[in-house]
Amino acid sequence: MKLIGMLDSPYVRRVAISMQLLNIEFEHQSLSVFRDFDEFQRISPTVKAPTLVCNNGRLLTDSNLILSYLEAIAGNSRTLMPQGISEYQLALHIVGLALTACEKSVQIVYEQQLRPDDKQHQPWIDRVQGQLLHCYQLLEQELSKSNLAKRSDDIRQTGITVACAWYFTQHMIPGVIDPEQFPLLSRYSATVEQLPEFQAASYHKV
Repeated sequence: MKLIGMLDSPYVRRVAISMQLLNIEFEHQSLSVFRDFDEFQRISPTVKAPTLVCNNGRLLTDSNLILSYLEAIAGNSRTLMPQGISEYQLALHIVGLALTACEKSVQIVYEQQLRPDDKQHQPWIDRVQGQLLHCYQLLEQELSKSNLAKRSDDIRQTGITVACAWYFTQHMIPGVIDPEQFPLLSRYSATVEQLPEFQAASYHKV
């Protein structure tokens, strides 16, 4: 299998980390949806990151759908989602908050880095930043109640996605969310970013 997309995308990164933890062999092809548009389109006509090229050549897009497929083919060897319905519901709640934080962070990146200054709409940026702040406030509350796993052998999709979201926000739009106001998120991120699976899928903003 081949994973297409840049690791500066939290969606690509959560898939890359998950594939390692699920012991699924894959090749990563680092293509940008901007700089490498034509090459990306030759592989995946919709140019959506992440794209997973399955062994039979079929393309899967959207990180949630890709992860659902990966869980299915991993079998009983390892799962990144809890089995009990109550725990599963809580996991979906936390992952949903983290993915919303990813979405809002990406919107700010696009607004500030891709749109000309004279075309930026500050009320829109303020609203999105407010939504992002509320996501992290809710996640900080969840971390105060939920003990997210921190080791390679027991980390779940909740921890992976929360950490990817936080890292993306702090590195792509520094200063928007003050890490000192979120000590639990900051400490959790710093811990799991040292795991070999996270290190193998690391990136640094240039």
